[in-house]
Amino acid sequence: MRVLVVEDETLLAEQIKQQLQQQQFSVDIAHDGDDGWFKLAEYPYDLAVIDLGLPKMDGLSLIRKARQQELKTPIIILTARGSWQEKVEGLDAGADDYLTKPFHGEELLARCNALIRRAAGQPDPTLSAGPVSLNSRTQQVWLNDTEVSLTAYEYKVLEYFMLNPSKVISKTELTEHIYDQDFDLDSNVIEVFVLRLRKKLDPEGDLKPIETLRGRGYRFNLTIS
Repeated sequence: MRVLVVEDETLLAEQIKQQLQQQQFSVDIAHDGDDGWFKLAEYPYDLAVIDLGLPKMDGLSLIRKARQQELKTPIIILTARGSWQEKVEGLDAGADDYLTKPFHGEELLARCNALIRRAAGQPDPTLSAGPVSLNSRTQQVWLNDTEVSLTAYEYKVLEYFMLNPSKVISKTELTEHIYDQDFDLDSNVIEVFVLRLRKKLDPEGDLKPIETLRGRGYRFNLTIS
Protein backbone atom coordinates (compact mmCIF):
# COMPACT_ATOMS: atom_id res chain seq x y z
CA MET A 1 0.00 0.00 0.00
CA ARG A 2 1.24 3.49 -0.86
CA VAL A 3 0.97 6.36 1.63
CA LEU A 4 1.57 10.10 1.35
CA VAL A 5 2.84 11.84 4.48
CA VAL A 6 2.42 15.65 4.45
CA GLU A 7 4.37 16.95 7.43
CA ASP A 8 6.64 20.02 7.68
CA GLU A 9 8.64 18.72 10.65
CA THR A 10 11.41 16.86 8.84
CA LEU A 11 12.37 14.58 11.72
CA LEU A 12 8.77 13.55 12.43
CA ALA A 13 8.10 12.96 8.73
CA GLU A 14 11.11 10.64 8.53
CA GLN A 15 10.06 8.82 11.70
CA ILE A 16 6.60 8.22 10.30
CA LYS A 17 8.09 7.07 7.01
CA GLN A 18 10.37 4.55 8.74
CA GLN A 19 7.53 3.23 10.91
CA LEU A 20 5.29 2.71 7.89
CA GLN A 21 8.06 1.21 5.76
CA GLN A 22 8.76 -1.34 8.50
CA GLN A 23 5.19 -2.52 7.95
CA GLN A 24 5.70 -2.82 4.18
CA PHE A 25 4.06 0.49 3.20
CA SER A 26 5.58 2.52 0.37
CA VAL A 27 5.85 6.12 1.53
CA ASP A 28 6.22 9.51 -0.17
CA ILE A 29 6.78 12.73 1.80
CA ALA A 30 5.74 16.33 1.20
CA HIS A 31 6.86 19.13 3.54
CA ASP A 32 4.28 21.76 2.64
CA GLY A 33 0.68 21.95 1.50
CA ASP A 34 1.45 22.92 -2.09
CA ASP A 35 3.72 19.92 -2.63
CA GLY A 36 1.24 17.75 -0.77
CA TRP A 37 -1.54 18.81 -3.14
CA PHE A 38 0.65 18.17 -6.20
CA LYS A 39 1.51 14.64 -5.05
CA LEU A 40 -2.02 13.84 -3.91
CA ALA A 41 -3.45 14.93 -7.25
CA GLU A 42 -0.70 13.30 -9.31
CA TYR A 43 -0.24 9.87 -7.74
CA PRO A 44 -2.69 7.12 -6.68
CA TYR A 45 -2.30 6.86 -2.91
CA ASP A 46 -4.10 4.35 -0.72
CA LEU A 47 -3.89 6.74 2.25
CA ALA A 48 -2.69 10.24 3.17
CA VAL A 49 -1.44 11.39 6.58
CA ILE A 50 -1.73 15.19 6.71
CA ASP A 51 -0.55 17.62 9.37
CA LEU A 52 -2.88 20.59 9.88
CA GLY A 53 -0.16 23.17 10.55
CA LEU A 54 1.50 23.23 7.14
CA PRO A 55 3.27 26.10 5.33
CA LYS A 56 2.08 27.46 1.95
CA MET A 57 -1.28 25.68 2.17
CA ASP A 58 -2.59 24.59 5.57
CA GLY A 59 -3.84 21.07 6.12
CA LEU A 60 -7.52 21.99 6.28
CA SER A 61 -7.31 23.80 2.94
CA LEU A 62 -5.46 20.85 1.42
CA ILE A 63 -8.13 18.42 2.59
CA ARG A 64 -10.98 20.63 1.40
CA LYS A 65 -9.32 21.02 -2.01
CA ALA A 66 -8.83 17.26 -2.32
CA ARG A 67 -12.48 16.58 -1.52
CA GLN A 68 -13.69 19.36 -3.81
CA GLN A 69 -11.74 17.66 -6.60
CA GLU A 70 -13.45 14.40 -5.63
CA LEU A 71 -10.28 12.64 -4.52
CA LYS A 72 -11.46 9.78 -2.33
CA THR A 73 -8.10 8.92 -0.74
CA PRO A 74 -8.61 8.10 2.97
CA ILE A 75 -7.04 10.84 5.13
CA ILE A 76 -5.72 10.86 8.69
CA ILE A 77 -5.03 14.32 10.12
CA LEU A 78 -2.23 15.10 12.57
CA THR A 79 -2.52 18.00 14.97
CA ALA A 80 -0.39 19.27 17.82
CA ARG A 81 -3.29 21.36 19.09
CA GLY A 82 -5.54 18.87 20.82
CA SER A 83 -8.70 21.00 20.87
CA TRP A 84 -11.91 19.23 19.97
CA GLN A 85 -12.87 22.12 17.67
CA GLU A 86 -9.87 21.51 15.43
CA LYS A 87 -10.58 17.79 15.23
CA VAL A 88 -14.17 18.55 14.25
CA GLU A 89 -12.99 21.04 11.59
CA GLY A 90 -10.66 18.43 10.14
CA LEU A 91 -13.34 15.77 9.99
CA ASP A 92 -15.85 18.23 8.55
CA ALA A 93 -13.30 19.20 5.87
CA GLY A 94 -13.26 15.58 4.70
CA ALA A 95 -10.70 13.75 6.84
CA ASP A 96 -11.57 10.22 7.93
CA ASP A 97 -9.65 10.02 11.20
CA TYR A 98 -7.23 12.01 13.37
CA LEU A 99 -4.26 11.67 15.72
CA THR A 100 -3.05 14.26 18.21
CA LYS A 101 0.70 14.77 18.59
CA PRO A 102 2.53 13.17 20.24
CA PHE A 103 1.21 9.75 19.27
CA HIS A 104 2.41 6.16 19.40
CA GLY A 105 3.63 4.67 16.15
CA GLU A 106 1.59 1.51 16.73
CA GLU A 107 -1.60 3.55 16.93
CA LEU A 108 -0.81 5.29 13.64
CA LEU A 109 -0.15 1.92 11.98
CA ALA A 110 -3.39 0.48 13.33
CA ARG A 111 -5.41 3.46 12.09
CA CYS A 112 -3.73 3.34 8.67
CA ASN A 113 -4.52 -0.35 8.26
CA ALA A 114 -8.09 0.12 9.46
CA LEU A 115 -8.78 2.98 7.04
CA ILE A 116 -7.31 1.13 4.07
CA ARG A 117 -9.39 -1.95 4.87
CA ARG A 118 -12.51 0.15 5.36
CA ALA A 119 -11.99 1.93 2.04
CA ALA A 120 -11.74 -1.47 0.35
CA GLY A 121 -14.89 -2.68 2.10
CA GLN A 122 -12.91 -5.20 4.15
CA PRO A 123 -13.02 -4.08 7.82
CA ASP A 124 -11.65 -7.35 9.21
CA PRO A 125 -7.81 -7.57 9.35
CA THR A 126 -8.01 -11.17 8.09
CA LEU A 127 -8.94 -11.60 4.43
CA SER A 128 -9.91 -15.08 3.29
CA ALA A 129 -10.27 -16.27 -0.29
CA GLY A 130 -10.75 -19.99 -0.73
CA PRO A 131 -7.78 -21.70 0.96
CA VAL A 132 -5.77 -18.44 1.10
CA SER A 133 -5.86 -16.21 4.20
CA LEU A 134 -4.00 -12.95 4.78
CA ASN A 135 -3.78 -11.02 8.05
CA SER A 136 -2.90 -7.37 7.39
CA ARG A 137 -2.07 -6.74 11.04
CA THR A 138 0.48 -9.53 11.46
CA GLN A 139 1.32 -9.70 7.73
CA GLN A 140 1.03 -13.47 7.72
CA VAL A 141 -0.35 -15.53 4.85
CA TRP A 142 -1.68 -19.08 5.00
CA LEU A 143 -2.55 -21.68 2.39
CA ASN A 144 -5.07 -23.90 4.18
CA ASP A 145 -3.34 -24.44 7.55
CA THR A 146 0.22 -23.90 6.33
CA GLU A 147 1.88 -20.51 6.63
CA VAL A 148 3.34 -19.26 3.34
CA SER A 149 6.66 -17.43 3.40
CA LEU A 150 6.52 -14.32 1.20
CA THR A 151 9.02 -11.57 0.54
CA ALA A 152 7.99 -8.02 1.41
CA TYR A 153 7.03 -7.18 -2.16
CA GLU A 154 5.27 -10.48 -2.78
CA TYR A 155 3.16 -9.70 0.29
CA LYS A 156 2.40 -6.19 -1.01
CA VAL A 157 1.24 -7.55 -4.36
CA LEU A 158 -0.96 -10.22 -2.78
CA GLU A 159 -2.48 -7.74 -0.30
CA TYR A 160 -3.37 -5.36 -3.13
CA PHE A 161 -4.94 -8.19 -5.12
CA MET A 162 -7.00 -9.35 -2.12
CA LEU A 163 -8.18 -5.82 -1.32
CA ASN A 164 -9.30 -5.49 -4.95
CA PRO A 165 -10.81 -8.88 -5.83
CA SER A 166 -12.13 -9.41 -9.38
CA LYS A 167 -10.72 -6.03 -10.47
CA VAL A 168 -8.50 -5.93 -13.56
CA ILE A 169 -5.22 -4.44 -12.31
CA SER A 170 -2.53 -3.30 -14.72
CA LYS A 171 1.18 -3.72 -14.04
CA THR A 172 1.45 0.06 -13.87
CA GLU A 173 -1.25 0.28 -11.20
CA LEU A 174 0.41 -2.44 -9.13
CA THR A 175 3.77 -0.72 -9.41
CA GLU A 176 2.33 2.66 -8.40
CA HIS A 177 0.71 1.19 -5.27
CA ILE A 178 3.64 -0.87 -3.97
CA TYR A 179 6.62 1.35 -4.76
CA ASP A 180 7.68 4.90 -3.94
CA GLN A 181 7.27 7.54 -6.65
CA ASP A 182 10.81 7.28 -8.02
CA PHE A 183 10.56 3.62 -9.06
CA ASP A 184 11.01 2.72 -12.73
CA LEU A 185 7.48 2.02 -13.96
CA ASP A 186 8.83 0.11 -17.00
CA SER A 187 10.35 -2.62 -14.87
CA ASN A 188 9.13 -6.19 -15.46
CA VAL A 189 9.63 -7.06 -11.80
CA ILE A 190 5.85 -7.27 -11.25
CA GLU A 191 5.74 -10.28 -13.58
CA VAL A 192 8.34 -11.98 -11.39
CA PHE A 193 6.35 -11.32 -8.20
CA VAL A 194 3.15 -12.66 -9.76
CA LEU A 195 4.96 -15.78 -11.00
CA ARG A 196 6.35 -16.43 -7.50
CA LEU A 197 2.94 -15.91 -5.91
CA ARG A 198 1.36 -18.42 -8.27
CA LYS A 199 3.97 -21.02 -7.37
CA LYS A 200 3.60 -20.43 -3.62
CA LEU A 201 -0.20 -20.20 -3.51
CA ASP A 202 -0.94 -22.80 -6.17
CA PRO A 203 1.86 -25.40 -6.10
CA GLU A 204 -0.32 -28.05 -7.77
CA GLY A 205 -1.65 -25.67 -10.44
CA ASP A 206 -5.29 -26.39 -9.54
CA LEU A 207 -6.30 -23.16 -7.78
CA LYS A 208 -5.31 -20.58 -10.43
CA PRO A 209 -5.77 -17.57 -8.10
CA ILE A 210 -4.22 -14.94 -10.40
CA GLU A 211 -5.37 -14.63 -13.99
CA THR A 212 -3.32 -12.85 -16.66
CA LEU A 213 -5.34 -10.74 -19.09
CA ARG A 214 -3.11 -10.11 -22.07
CA GLY A 215 -2.51 -6.41 -22.67
CA ARG A 216 -4.60 -5.46 -19.62
CA GLY A 217 -2.99 -6.85 -16.49
CA TYR A 218 -4.07 -9.30 -13.79
CA ARG A 219 -7.17 -10.31 -11.89
CA PHE A 220 -7.43 -12.07 -8.53
CA ASN A 221 -10.13 -14.67 -9.08
CA LEU A 222 -10.69 -16.17 -5.63
CA THR A 223 -13.81 -14.97 -3.84
CA ILE A 224 -13.20 -13.00 -0.65
CA SER A 225 -15.25 -14.25 2.29
